[in-house]
Amino acid sequence: MPHVEPGMAVGLFGGTFNPPHDGHLLVAELALRRMALDQVWWMVTPGNPLKRNDGLPPLADRIAWCERMNEDPRVRITAFEARYNVQYTAQTLALVKARNPGVRFVWIMGADNLATFHHWQNWRGIAMTFPIAVIDRPGSTLSFLSSVMAKTFAHARIDESDAALLAHLRPPAWTFIHGPRSPLSSTAIRAGTQTARGGDVASG
Repeated sequence: MPHVEPGMAVGLFGGTFNPPHDGHLLVAELALRRMALDQVWWMVTPGNPLKRNDGLPPLADRIAWCERMNEDPRVRITAFEARYNVQYTAQTLALVKARNPGVRFVWIMGADNLATFHHWQNWRGIAMTFPIAVIDRPGSTLSFLSSVMAKTFAHARIDESDAALLAHLRPPAWTFIHGPRSPLSSTAIRAGTQTARGGDVASG
């Protein structure tokens, strides 16, 4: 895991990053700025338990792509989930919490995941482990009103104008952050209908 000190505020942003693209950079930039975070971890996962992982490029390649794309020293690239053999987000967050006492973590997720969040293993436990920041994505703006997670934890949502307080709140606590939205998706990039940032990041 990246080095952190007690009292720091850190965002956790997981995914396969297959490939990483400017939309991922935008999420990190929004999170750092709106929530006054000290770091954002890009947690490159071995695979997604809710999706087919056939043809998923090697983890080392995806780490390298992320490192080439990212230029912000506050964004740390890590793949510790593979080392500790954890597969589900709930397990990951429990591990992070146990190994980093005194650090204020926020789980970051795209709004496109909010609609299916209640299908994740121990999704209520995730919401009770760390505060959650949901970043707006094209076509998903209204998910903070209609999703099972949003309805279940409606009492715990804070206004995005208070997003800088989120890392300091006891879970459950979450907010929905609007802002510039990237239309990029890893799926479209793999299909050849989009490029990661005007270049071929994931070549080779």
